[in-house]
Amino acid sequence: MSLLKVTNLGKSFGGVKAVDGISFELAKGELLALIGPNGAGKSTTFNMVNGQLKADQGSITLDGTELIGLKPREIWRLGVGRTFQIAETFASLTVVENVQMALLSHDHKLFSMWRRASDHKRDEALALLDQVGMKSQADRPCSVLAYGDVKRVELAIAMANDPKLLLMDEPTAGMAPKERNSLMALTKQLVIDRGMAVLFTEHSMDVVFAYADRMIVLARGRLIAGGKPLEIRDHPKVQEVYFGTGKTFEKKKQTEPTA
Repeated sequence: MSLLKVTNLGKSFGGVKAVDGISFELAKGELLALIGPNGAGKSTTFNMVNGQLKADQGSITLDGTELIGLKPREIWRLGVGRTFQIAETFASLTVVENVQMALLSHDHKLFSMWRRASDHKRDEALALLDQVGMKSQADRPCSVLAYGDVKRVELAIAMANDPKLLLMDEPTAGMAPKERNSLMALTKQLVIDRGMAVLFTEHSMDVVFAYADRMIVLARGRLIAGGKPLEIRDHPKVQEVYFGTGKTFEKKKQTEPTA
């Protein structure tokens, strides 16, 4: 049964159709990669699912609940988490305080700042950090962390609302190959352990082919292909689109990632 269902989704800016009637579904326990060249409509699609943009047409449902028309905070409280291409954390706060701030927001206590944030659900915040391998650095300021560790903290923050669906916008951007694989292996394990779904965009094809269960491909706002990674790799239309951007898919045996 589908957790996320997107039907005939469309968005225009002026006379330009950024997203042109796309439809896809995402099940629990599944990593779905949304790929395409620059200007394909990936970010616009993400921002409509997240509520930052309102669709001109179509439907987006999460467990049968319509998301179009809801604010990002309302969608977040329904169980949709998100990470960003550029990691967003409070550099002046400690690692654990960053996660506690997210827990405060989830508990509708964001504006009760007269109470010490450091007293709020510290044990729960530490448990989330433990899941992403950052518990040992809980009391360090985020400002001193390596970038790969900041991305792990952001992942813990995104998990603060116990999401059914996690949106990851180019999660490995700016990371070295070893860090990329480490973060995506961790994400894959969280999907398995929690039974949640992940929709992610990514330009690193090695990451996509190693970790995605399925892929959908956009070009000029339209969905041109969908299927398993090996099916997409050999799809003529996808090859044509990526050849036009200078990208190629290396044909080698897919190996199962280790968590």
